[in-house]
Amino acid sequence: MAVYTHVDAPTISALLDRYDVGQLCSAKGIAEGVENSNYLIDTDRARFILTLYEKRVDTRDLPFFIRLLDHLAQAGCPVPRMIADRSGTVIQQIAGRPACLIEFLSGVSLTEPQVHAALAVGHALAQMHRALSDFADGPVNPLGPQGWRDLIDRIGDRADDIQPGFAQHLRDATASIINDWPTDLPTSVIHADLFPDNVLMRGGDVSGLIDFYFACRDMTAYDFAVTHSAWCFSADGTIWRPDIAAALCDGYQHIRPLSPAEQSAFATLCRGAALRFTLTRTYDWLNTPADALVTRKDPLAFARRLNHYLAATSQELLHP
Repeated sequence: MAVYTHVDAPTISALLDRYDVGQLCSAKGIAEGVENSNYLIDTDRARFILTLYEKRVDTRDLPFFIRLLDHLAQAGCPVPRMIADRSGTVIQQIAGRPACLIEFLSGVSLTEPQVHAALAVGHALAQMHRALSDFADGPVNPLGPQGWRDLIDRIGDRADDIQPGFAQHLRDATASIINDWPTDLPTSVIHADLFPDNVLMRGGDVSGLIDFYFACRDMTAYDFAVTHSAWCFSADGTIWRPDIAAALCDGYQHIRPLSPAEQSAFATLCRGAALRFTLTRTYDWLNTPADALVTRKDPLAFARRLNHYLAATSQELLHP
């Protein structure tokens, strides 16, 4: 369920009257996603997404997302831009929520990564990183090492409610990864959440990179590590997919070869990526009410990835 704020057709129609996008034909709530309310909008001219920003996205951050998507679109990256109305206004107010009308990109997201898609995603991610090399904007990643420390403190021993000994395992892994964490690698704005469901595919090509609401500034290779952790395992983290990893790495490095320092640190970056999602999912699992609209995600799916990365070398991960 991802429609927290319900908007009726007359309200949506009145909003569209501010734009040159045609007359409303239909509006349908979109169930995918967990953070915002999303509607699929069809007019007599085209299709759009209407997003109402709920609890997590700060309205003050929206201008950054607008600039980011415009920059990427102008560089030829397949991203959905936020649309301005006739007065030049992008951020609207609907039902007491900030909202944006967004370009619709056709394509399908994969429920299970495939080799051909991993190769294409590696290309697309590297192209995005190259396009962002001259984009100076962006907040520092709030879910880096300090964010992990904060989450560990907030989780405490309650992690053992998920699995006996889990709390100490998380503390040990966090301390080890932070101790090895690199500080001198190239940085850029990163997507930070490029899971398969945030990629649209059409045929064998990437037709859309979507959901940039975790975008921030961090090490560029860390973003590749996040994507590696999201794509190269079965959904539950029990199966490592070396074929997917090889395709993803080949696709990425064909466009943006990792430097020797990035290659050397890659295992540590992957451990950090898996830890980040293990910790946030653990916190959410322990603090989301049973009757909440959001479906909790199993933290052990990323704890298993973390364990794999803790035992692996950079060479094994980049050249499986």
